[in-house]
Amino acid sequence: QVQLQESGGGSVQPGGSLRLSCAASGYTYSLMGWFRQAPGKEREGIAAIYTADNSPYYADSVKGRFTIAHDNSKRMLYLQMNNLKPEDTAMYYCAAGRGTTGSVLSFDGYNNWGQGTQVTVSS
Repeated sequence: QVQLQESGGGSVQPGGSLRLSCAASGYTYSLMGWFRQAPGKEREGIAAIYTADNSPYYADSVKGRFTIAHDNSKRMLYLQMNNLKPEDTAMYYCAAGRGTTGSVLSFDGYNNWGQGTQVTVSS
């Protein structure tokens, strides 16, 4: 098991940037990711990374704008978000797990979740 805590959320104008952080403690899982959930919508996987070799994966909605990174020694997961859009507004969650036989962005591949940090993009 692992404990996760997100930080770095806030309010930003369209086109702006934010960097989210996730501090992990306890068991080190092979896969970590970022999910988001807007009101009335299901949780969406947007980025994931294998902690062993730092192989990244992105949803089409954020590819080219967001970058995921993991620091093994500090047990920290990051999400650099650039060129933010209003549709990026959501609660962002850090997650850890072993994945599934399908997509690494599938929510059912993760069994540990942080409490979330709010990101709001508006003028």
